[in-house]
Amino acid sequence: MRYIDNARYMEGIIVEISDGAVSIDFKGRMGFLKIPMRMLITDYPLQVGQEVGLSMSYVEVLREEPNEKYVSNLSKKNEEV
Repeated sequence: MRYIDNARYMEGIIVEISDGAVSIDFKGRMGFLKIPMRMLITDYPLQVGQEVGLSMSYVEVLREEPNEKYVSNLSKKNEEV
């Protein structure tokens, strides 16, 4: 990475709970994130409407060229559908 990591604290609301994932809508129109349940730290039973917080940095593009391995895998996956 070429830029200094500048983590920002963000808050959101749990909007969906499925078998293996939790969907979070960030406050301030900052977007939406769906994470595996194993990445969530909690001492409470999960409920829609609970507030969550996390530190998040900006995403940086590492290379100009796409990774051909992933592009070909995506093409194969889309052809199967």
